[in-house]
Amino acid sequence: MKTKHIIILAAMLSAIASSCKKELYQNPLSSKDLGKFITNQAETEEYVTSVYGTLQSTGLYGLYLPAFAEIPSDNTFDQVPSNDSGNYGQLDQFTTIPPNDIVETTWRDSYQAIQKANVVLNRIDKITYTDPALKQARKGEMLFIRALLYFNMVRLYGDVPLVITETTNPNQYFGLGRQPVAKVYDQIKADLNAAIPLLPDAAAQPGRVVKTAAEGLLGKVYLTLKDYANAETQLQAVVNSGRHVLMAKPQDVFAVSNENNKEIIFAVQFTSGLNGNSEGSIMFQQFSPSATVTGAKGHNLPTLSLYNLYTAGDLRKGVYVTLAPTGAPFDNKLTAPTTIITDGPSDFVVLRYADVLLMLAEVENELGNTTPAATYLNTIRSRAGLGNTTAASQADLRDAIALERRLELIGEGHRWFDLLRTGTAITVMNKWFKDNNILITIDQHNLLMPVPQSQINTDPAIKQNPGY
Repeated sequence: MKTKHIIILAAMLSAIASSCKKELYQNPLSSKDLGKFITNQAETEEYVTSVYGTLQSTGLYGLYLPAFAEIPSDNTFDQVPSNDSGNYGQLDQFTTIPPNDIVETTWRDSYQAIQKANVVLNRIDKITYTDPALKQARKGEMLFIRALLYFNMVRLYGDVPLVITETTNPNQYFGLGRQPVAKVYDQIKADLNAAIPLLPDAAAQPGRVVKTAAEGLLGKVYLTLKDYANAETQLQAVVNSGRHVLMAKPQDVFAVSNENNKEIIFAVQFTSGLNGNSEGSIMFQQFSPSATVTGAKGHNLPTLSLYNLYTAGDLRKGVYVTLAPTGAPFDNKLTAPTTIITDGPSDFVVLRYADVLLMLAEVENELGNTTPAATYLNTIRSRAGLGNTTAASQADLRDAIALERRLELIGEGHRWFDLLRTGTAITVMNKWFKDNNILITIDQHNLLMPVPQSQINTDPAIKQNPGY
């Protein structure tokens, strides 16, 4: 989190055990006696802050989740597949193996964050707060974060261990294996429905979870499950709140000087130049073209075919995605660090209003309401300087909305998940590979990532996904 708003305390982070191959990642707490901590409001507030801090982790929104959600798609690619032990290249070429560090670290960091949220949820009811509304808000925040992490996990890995209670015993959940996707989604929906009435309409501090974040995420969950009626209800609640608007120009959305603006619903906070340059983001280094910036890695770059989809009059061209001197496109939503390349100032936007409007367009179209679907779509197109869509039929609007999501949300970690939930990943990617003369063909097993090998080795009840 931005330490100018919320200080991440090293003492809080020390409650997380170092990763140990002999212990399940879903049980990351050390044997440290936490019973003597989180006994009052001040300690609870500090620990809640540390839960937010876990979202900055490398395996989460510090680096790997955006890579997971973009590189396997037709949106981005790995320019230098051999860099960083080939971990990103495996995502790009659909050769991912269970020991892949991205696979391992995302699983580990997710369960560490989930378990920290569980600690708060297990203890906060017994803590006296001077402001009961603040106490309720903190419960809502932890429920949101737990739901968000499980939503990512279930979309990446399929069935996953479902841990919703606090434990300091690494063996407590040993042997329970992975829970079915449907059960995990039931928990996600329950957490978000419980969070909504607890959360405030506006955040007292930048980066805190608010009511519209839970409504928007729940809308996305329902959309993923093709429950369009409930998705419409939740997404419309975000619109009706009046809390969010589109920025006037594309360049206003991601400017560091305009962070946490009214278009941003929830973002993981980063700031450069603080705490020994430890509060910044490393995404600019990882996701900039190799050989154009000293130290750049060349991972997760927009494809040239995506860049060419922006028409000459599209105001997002050169703003969201631009070309390096080498001709390689790169994500211009990330602001370059002023000193150290691994200390970038850009927040990572998890949910913003443009996404909500495009989801509403999709929901209305699937419900057969093509006129409001086109209206929501045209709102995004208008901000981009484009005319109204010419798509009129449900099928044409479906394609137009999918395209607009690519152009508007590039680099924000949506495209691969969009392909998965619409059931188009295999068809779209095999066509893309063929059109670009790439000798890769994917099938059903490629739609899930492998379970980390360490988990398979640790617990015989955890089985590997098919094909790995």
